[in-house]
Order: sequence, then structure tokens, then C-alpha cells
Amino acid sequence: MPSTPKTGQTIKPRKGMPSSQLTEAEFKQRYNDQFFDPAFRGVQAELDKVVDIAWDAYDKSRKSPVTQKAGPSFSNAKYDLSVNWIAAHEAVKAAQLRHEEKKYTPRILLINGSSRSEHTCPGEMSKSFRLIEIAQEVIEKEFKVKVDILDLSRLASEYGRNIHPCKACFSTAAPLCHWPCSCYPNHAMGQTQDWMNDIYPLWVAAHGVMIITPVNWYQVTSPIKLMMDRLVCADGGNPDPTLTDGKDASLAKKIELAGWDYPRHLAGRAFSVVVHGDVAGVENVRRSLSDWLKFMKLTPAGPSAEVDRYIGYWEPYATSHAALDADKDIQDEVRNAARALTAAVIETRKGRMVAAGAELIDPRQK
Repeated sequence: MPSTPKTGQTIKPRKGMPSSQLTEAEFKQRYNDQFFDPAFRGVQAELDKVVDIAWDAYDKSRKSPVTQKAGPSFSNAKYDLSVNWIAAHEAVKAAQLRHEEKKYTPRILLINGSSRSEHTCPGEMSKSFRLIEIAQEVIEKEFKVKVDILDLSRLASEYGRNIHPCKACFSTAAPLCHWPCSCYPNHAMGQTQDWMNDIYPLWVAAHGVMIITPVNWYQVTSPIKLMMDRLVCADGGNPDPTLTDGKDASLAKKIELAGWDYPRHLAGRAFSVVVHGDVAGVENVRRSLSDWLKFMKLTPAGPSAEVDRYIGYWEPYATSHAALDADKDIQDEVRNAARALTAAVIETRKGRMVAAGAELIDPRQK
């Protein structure tokens, strides 16, 4: 049963943090920092006009400058929804239809969690990407199943690739967290070029997801954590922003306390996790990723689909790729993880693999 408010419990949003609002001078200084290259000096007059427009957008909080009426499929048809969010919403809907259509070939999403790439400062590819290629080969050649690759290293190596941080709307009230996320783009704040609107449909369309990642300081990598946090809306998020009048925190609290069903938008997809390291932390990171995916109601593909191993244990970083070359066992374990995941997807789509207890309702949704 949904939780109910205690007697006298307040639902008024708490306030009290210091303001983060910039003065006009501070804003323009930061905005102009992106044009530090002397090559821009010849167009400074034009840039001054641009920064004036940007300041006006910031000062007047024009988060979503282009909107359209929500329409009859939403609770408030006359609400002005961001056209950016509507496009993201339609992409997710289309991906869900592809996911449900039995005539289409199953899709496996392979996610490279390492930020290392030869196209940026390290000057060398990651071992995670090599393992992704091993998994891809098995899935495509042995099973003839389609593969999508989400290479999170592009956050560091590709211009205009960002995953902005989660603002934790869910922690105020679940309905305040919209599916897909409506916090970005925020044009007033310059928080644009957010990659998540492309990433959400990849997860939704997938029948199986495999994450391959190294350990970074006993934790998941920065790109993985950014993506994880922004996927909170997939687990209980509100698919109708008009229900909360956009970001009305007080209204969202009332809706949650009246009873929220916490829709699991990614439930039922199979998963595999491969974590590799060199010194410590692989088991904990593998477990944390697995726990996260299971909490979102994704289904483990079996014992062979979850792997944590050391490659070149306490050996020099300079020879880590040679260590992977020599470690034929980890390569075969990744192949087996890919086989287990793909087999689980195929059997599930044929109705021959059912997770025990999948139909049970959790007594504690959140």
C-alpha cells in the first residue's frame, strides 16, 4: 500500500539554502570565458550582443523558450510543454513500441563504462571497449541479434556530449521526477547538449543490457554514475509533467502522499554486468550495479552473466593491454556472459523463461 502522511506532517517544500543567482557582471564573465581564444576578438561586438540575449534569458529564467500545448493525451491538455521534452517523450514511446513488437529482431544494448579513449588525453583505448567488441562479435555472429553500443567514453572525447547531473527531484516527491527527464535542456542556464534524451530510447528499445566497466577508486566510473542517476526517472518517474504543473513541488508531494504507483519503465529487460579492475573493488562495483538494475526490476540473465575479475593484478598500468591479451579466460568469460544474456533474451521473448516472482507486488515500493 502507498504510504500516507502522518498526523500533522507538513508537505510544504523546505527552503533555506543560499542563493546561487549570479549578478549580471558575474554571468557575463562566465559566459565570455568560452570565447577565451584570441581568434574570437575580431567578433567581440557580435559576442556582446549574444551575451546580452543570454543574460536576459538567464535573468528571466527562460528554461524552455519554445513550447506547445500538451494535447488530449495528457491530464492538462492546455499546459505548455517544452518541445524538447515532447520530442524526447515521443522517442521513448516509439522505442517502447519497438521493444514490444515480437516480429522485430531482439536488441542488446552494450554499454562501455570507461571514459578512457585514444581520442583524448590518455592516448590509448580502454580495455572495456575491447571487451565490448568481444561481446558484440559473439552476439552478432552466433545469435544474429542486433546490437546497439553506447560508448560513454564520448563524454570526454566528443564535442557537445554531456550528461548533466541529476537534480534529485525524486527525493522531493516521486511525481516531480518526469519520465523522460524534463530538467534538461535548461536554456536559461546554458545546460544544453544533454545526451540523455538519446540514451533513454536505447535503454527502452533494448531487450537485454550489458554493462562493461572498470573500477575507478572503488566505485563505478564517472560516466556510469551520471547515467545511473539520470535513469532514476525510469524507476517510478511520472510520464505526465502536466500532472504536477511542471515542477510544482507542493503539488507533487500531495500527489505522492495520495498514492503513487511507481511505474517501472524498464522492468523485465535482462541484464549482464562485467566489472574489471587492477587492484581492488571489482566485487563491490559489480554487486552495486547488479543491485541497481534489480531494483529497477530488470532481470539477471544468470550466474554466467555477472563477472568481476582483475586484469594484470598489481601489475604496471603501462602493460595493462598486454595483460588483457594474455588473459584468455576473462575474454572467454565475457563471451559466456554475452551468450547467457542473449539466450535469456531469446527465451524470454518466446515465453520459455519466466523470472520466478515477477508478478508479485512489492509491499514497499519506495
